[in-house]
Amino acid sequence: MTRNFNTYIENPAVDYLRELCLREGTLRRYERGEAFFSAGSVARYLGYIKSGTLKYVAYGDDGTEHVLGLEFAGEFVTDFPFSLRGQKARTSVIAESPCEIYCVSTAALADRLESDPGFREIVMRGTEAVFSTVYDRYVDLHCKTAQQRYNDLISGYPDLFSLFPLKDIASFLNITPTHLSRLRKNI
Repeated sequence: MTRNFNTYIENPAVDYLRELCLREGTLRRYERGEAFFSAGSVARYLGYIKSGTLKYVAYGDDGTEHVLGLEFAGEFVTDFPFSLRGQKARTSVIAESPCEIYCVSTAALADRLESDPGFREIVMRGTEAVFSTVYDRYVDLHCKTAQQRYNDLISGYPDLFSLFPLKDIASFLNITPTHLSRLRKNI
């Protein structure tokens, strides 16, 4: 990647969470296709990705998978901040490739949230950063054409097609795989 795909990672609060995961986390392995957490359950872990790729997915009423987010090594994976409040996830996170993730219990972090004002501040700042990332993508979805969204994606992340299947990238862009193939030919 030429820059951070998920801009939340640029927030200073992230350094604290990274160190926390590396210091207190348990290194767990997830195989391709394995869920880090599933919609309808409370995410058990906040994870810092040592290696591998994952995708956030939601399922339509007909069972169709919709890719809402992509995560890479050096980034985080969790249902943030909802899991810290014991709320059930609205999405699932699935390993797209074998992953190693430093995992910290969200239940333990929820306890820390209640007793540590400094940690509450970190969570607040992290939540703002995640919201900003998601909101920017939402605005782009409504204000940019599919071609513009594709061009932005590829100019910043030229190796994305080596990490994720075309169908997942198309879903992330909210277009069909056929439309994505046409856009790729236009460049």
